[in-house]
Amino acid sequence: MPLNARFLVHCALLATAAASIAACAHRPPPPAPVASTPSAPYAPPYSAPGDTGSRATGPVPGSSQDFVINVGDRVYFDTDQYSVRADGRQTLDHQGEWLSRYPRVAVRVEGNCDERGTREYNLALGARRADAVKAYLVTRGIDPARITTISYGKEQPLDGGTGEEAWSHNRNGHTALTSGTMQ
Repeated sequence: MPLNARFLVHCALLATAAASIAACAHRPPPPAPVASTPSAPYAPPYSAPGDTGSRATGPVPGSSQDFVINVGDRVYFDTDQYSVRADGRQTLDHQGEWLSRYPRVAVRVEGNCDERGTREYNLALGARRADAVKAYLVTRGIDPARITTISYGKEQPLDGGTGEEAWSHNRNGHTALTSGTMQ
């Protein structure tokens, strides 16, 4: 191979390697979570009586996807607070209706905090948030034996950024389905 051709091949390889490294060097920030507060009471997908052959599109009723999309799996808290806000009560009302409809489903409520404060403070605050969500669901008729709680404190942020917007995403109570779902 002539010297000029070899030089061009080496340059092309170096340019490709540099472009590959540059593409991997920057990770875009995670998308901001959307507060899940459906506007109407939960109702599973509907099929008309006598409907033959056609199936409703969307998540399978009773599945984890159904819970997340149609009900909402997360409520948010104000700074240093663990009382359930009005928007959170609406989401938890929907969760209670859904859990009543699917009595075999068990859940784990995960309490989360923003990055401010000590690890110990945030673990305690996360536990109070998880307990507040559990207590609310129990007032809606859900058997407390179906609900476990855990605090992650500031250890598992949804939003890795800093500032009020990121912190507001990370102050939450997440209801995770642990068993008994359709899929």
